[in-house]
Amino acid sequence: MKTLLIIDVQNDFMPGGSLAVPDGDKIVPIINSIQHKFDLVVASQDWHPQDHVSFASNHEGKSNFDVIEIHGKPQTLWPNHCVQGTDGADFHANLDTQKWETIFRKGTDKDIDSYSAFYDNGHLKSTGLTGYLKEKGVSQLFLCGLAADICVYFSTYDAFKEGFACFFIEDASRPLDFEEFEKLKEKMTYLGIQIISSADI
Repeated sequence: MKTLLIIDVQNDFMPGGSLAVPDGDKIVPIINSIQHKFDLVVASQDWHPQDHVSFASNHEGKSNFDVIEIHGKPQTLWPNHCVQGTDGADFHANLDTQKWETIFRKGTDKDIDSYSAFYDNGHLKSTGLTGYLKEKGVSQLFLCGLAADICVYFSTYDAFKEGFACFFIEDASRPLDFEEFEKLKEKMTYLGIQIISSADI
């Protein structure tokens, strides 16, 4: 079953949002234009409590984008974003959600961040997405969204590790850090993850 996974196309990641991805809004019409090509469309949604450990505001004396250590792993401290129940956590108003079968929320545990739509950053807890997709008979998984170098990359990497044939849709995604993204694209190519454009689907 040919499946599209749309990652975190939410207001706080859009221009003017608290953690804006450059040109993040440009992917919305592209994502809308490809959804009909898939048998199944699902999405992930960043859904943080206000006291989330990844927010710089919850660490005295720390600033946005500082890096600290949590659970023995480096943790970037972010501006407050995608707080549960806020407008910033909502999907972009122009994003077509009618074909979506379900939404997987992530980052709900205040004590650990969760970039991937499959697991938290420590791989301590699954979102249940792997089991859901396997029960549906999914073999080919196409991924897109925000931000390409963070949540989309880690979701793609985990999907690959779970045995799905992965296709990263580059023009339906945007990175926060372009230099880092170029390195990650090399890594994806090395692993055998296919980097495509929406026209290739």
